[in-house]
Amino acid sequence: MTAAAGSTGAPEELDLDAQIAAYQREYPEVDPQVEKVVTALGRLNRRMNVAYGRQLVDLGISNSEWEVLKALVVVGQPYRLGPGELAKRLGLTPAAMTHRIDRMVAEGLVTRERDETNRVRVIVELTDEGREKWLATMRLASAFEDDLLQDLTPLERTILGEILIRLLRRVESSQPDAGGRLEDLD
Repeated sequence: MTAAAGSTGAPEELDLDAQIAAYQREYPEVDPQVEKVVTALGRLNRRMNVAYGRQLVDLGISNSEWEVLKALVVVGQPYRLGPGELAKRLGLTPAAMTHRIDRMVAEGLVTRERDETNRVRVIVELTDEGREKWLATMRLASAFEDDLLQDLTPLERTILGEILIRLLRRVESSQPDAGGRLEDLD
């Protein structure tokens, strides 16, 4: 069975049960429960990334810029890090980080200045415009996420969160380098 082109011209995926049935046909030892969970998580992740990407485009920033904004906000006020620390946190090479910072400085999202206490060190700092972009993105993401989880009770949300964290910890302990990238995407 092949995927047919839908009304958008994009190929349609098989529904989960049909995909798992195809797996079982070709590899009878597959555990259908495991495949249902893993395939659903993969599809959900892909669709969420598309939705977030659309929101970022609407706000005029890229996903790579969003990653830098998040990294700076997470460290707290005054929202400053060195380029090397940013690169390390984002799993990028220094060259890729420099390229990203150059774009963001030009767009007014961050500044890059010499550290007054150590003139060799450079500091990247979030601007007011960068913080506003971060807040606008968070508002859109929060609305999307509330809608996504609207059918779950507070208890179901708690349980789902705990289960996903257990799965994440399993991957992190068995694949400690999986948080980075295999190669730069910029």
